[in-house]
This record gives sequence, structure tokens and C-alpha cells, in this order.
Amino acid sequence: MRIVYKYDCENVLWNSVPELLNKVNMAATDVQTHRLSFEASQEVVFVYHEDKLIGLGRAISDRVRQAAIYDVAVDPEYQGLGIGKEIVMHIIKCLPGCNIILYASPGKEDFYRKLGFKKMKTGMVVFANRERMDDYDFVEP
Repeated sequence: MRIVYKYDCENVLWNSVPELLNKVNMAATDVQTHRLSFEASQEVVFVYHEDKLIGLGRAISDRVRQAAIYDVAVDPEYQGLGIGKEIVMHIIKCLPGCNIILYASPGKEDFYRKLGFKKMKTGMVVFANRERMDDYDFVEP
């Protein structure tokens, strides 16, 4: 199986981004918003099998001290092959010296623990659309 990793936003199949996020039960929005989010990110990873988008991830950062990883997703048909690990490790490698936080979908915390992440005691959030994120079980009541 030939898996291709891309590290830029050139020729991305943007319609596939929300499709993949929905497939893995992650919050997705419209195609244009995803395109703008990825294009504004410092690090991006898109993973293809032939012409099919099967994985992705991105990070925003000041490239000095702080970074945040978002939208890490791998098509369920391709999970367990190390693709998610490769996405995250590539991003970490590109942000040396930075503290890195991430959003983990509920139930995926163990995957990130294996990559060295720890749960924060003080992490807090204000979501632009609180009701939508409540539906995904991201926040405590």
C-alpha cells in the first residue's frame, strides 16, 4: 500500500476534509472554513492513499514557545497503521522547543498518552459555539 504524506496545502482535496472529520465523529464545518484554517496553520499534514484523503492534522504556533495541535484524524479503514502517530510526530518535530497542547476527541486520550502527552489539570476553554462542543462531550458540566 502506497501512503503519501504532504506537508503543504497545495492541491488539497478540500471537500474531503469535512467528509473525513465527519467520518471519525469530529467537529466539522464548511469546506471554506477548513481551507482557511489549514492555510493559516504553521504546520499541516495531509495523508493520501492513491487519491483518497485518509488522514490529516495541523498546528498553530508562535514557533518559539507555544503550539497547539488540531484536527488530527485518520480514516477508520486505515487506523492502526501508524498514520496518526506519524502525523503527530511530524508536527512535534517541526516545533522544537515549543510546549504543545492538543484537542483529543473523547476516548482518544490513550493514543496521545502513548505519544508522550499528559492530561492538563488547568486547561480551560471558551468555545465560540458552546452548544456544539457540549454535544461532543468536550467540556465538563
